[in-house]
Amino acid sequence: MQPNILFEANTAPAVSRVVSDEPIFCISSPRRRTHMVTVRWQDNTVTIGGSAPVRIQSMTSTDTADPIGTAIEIKDLAHAGSELVRITVNTPEAAASVPAIRAHLDRMGVDVPLIGDFHYNGHLLLRDYPDCAQALSKYRINPGNVGQGAKRSMQFSQMIEAAIRHNKPVRIGVNWGSLDQDLLTRIMDENARRTRPWNTSNVMYEALIQSAIGSAERAIELGLEPNLIVLSCKVSGVQDLIAVYQALSLRCSFSLHLGLTEAGIGSRGIIASTTALSILLQQGIGDTIRVSITPEPGASRTGEVIVSQEILQAIGLRSFVPTVIACPGCGRTTSIVFQELASRIRDYLHIQMPMWRKQYPGVEAMNVAVMGCIVNGPGESKHANIGISLPGNGENLAAPVFINGVKKTTLRGTGIAEKFQGMIHDYVQHTYGAIAQER
Repeated sequence: MQPNILFEANTAPAVSRVVSDEPIFCISSPRRRTHMVTVRWQDNTVTIGGSAPVRIQSMTSTDTADPIGTAIEIKDLAHAGSELVRITVNTPEAAASVPAIRAHLDRMGVDVPLIGDFHYNGHLLLRDYPDCAQALSKYRINPGNVGQGAKRSMQFSQMIEAAIRHNKPVRIGVNWGSLDQDLLTRIMDENARRTRPWNTSNVMYEALIQSAIGSAERAIELGLEPNLIVLSCKVSGVQDLIAVYQALSLRCSFSLHLGLTEAGIGSRGIIASTTALSILLQQGIGDTIRVSITPEPGASRTGEVIVSQEILQAIGLRSFVPTVIACPGCGRTTSIVFQELASRIRDYLHIQMPMWRKQYPGVEAMNVAVMGCIVNGPGESKHANIGISLPGNGENLAAPVFINGVKKTTLRGTGIAEKFQGMIHDYVQHTYGAIAQER
């Protein structure tokens, strides 16, 4: 098997010339065609792949053996926007708690599907705790952690047979920190015999891909349908993730889950995840994502869900909350007034969204501009659904408001924030309320 050429030197000319009247601008690649996987709990059906939108996942950090604490964290993640939530199932106590966790969630009206994360002893837990196997909506299996030597095939088979028995989809999740060592050794030996050996990175990429695809093929041989399989090949490096998934997407039609396995803390984790996932999603690769950010001590994990939403919204794949377009501010702006207004409008939109999302379909795609001076303010405000351009330093105390590109009024004096909020509320009722009535 020859390695895929994953990167090429930039050989584009320094100056490009238009040689045709046809448009030359490409926004993004079409979504890769994949098997659609259905994940269910009661009346809630979440589809992955196919024509479904890119889905958002997260994972709990609580001890699964604590059913109340775990249920509360799942509720918070689901309310933040996580469409699937993964929980660790690593001990008999954890497995025994899964039905209670599901019951707590059902009583709270939280129907988010749960994914059981299994390593080492998953074959035993799925066998010994059938209520756990049934309460979960999907299983995650790491081929590198299902057993060693002769036991690996048998224990993997037992987990797939449990998925078939309970009619559950499976994510076969390969991780470069726990690769199948027998497979890796075989690929390294094959590489050593090549006339031109691959470099170490390509050997690792190939091991990840062969582990994922080979495990999926084995699952199909055992009777699991292709539309019940999601694949992932998790690594920590941005360029490694891009390289692996570009190659993986060319070699299979399974739905793919994207994410760095250890993105990092704070801005480092956000930037690394955003960079890697945005490039792949822009190329049409990826059906479900997780942003794995290490939370600050005591902080909620819901932040990673919000980052996932912002990634998908920024590149135009999905909308979750109206976008506030705001300039960064400069010496021309009255920074405190401008910053306070931008923050107030952002917070106002987030507070209103739980109610608006139910009453006003499509409102999540609304754009609101809050600009700081006359340089770009009026123009940006005209491009938004509704926008305001504040007076900058030395300008007259007047803030024109534009609706759908047309100047509607000019706000003056005190109370501009309250007046503009009122105009946003009226715009939402008039525009998106009409859409709701039409439906």
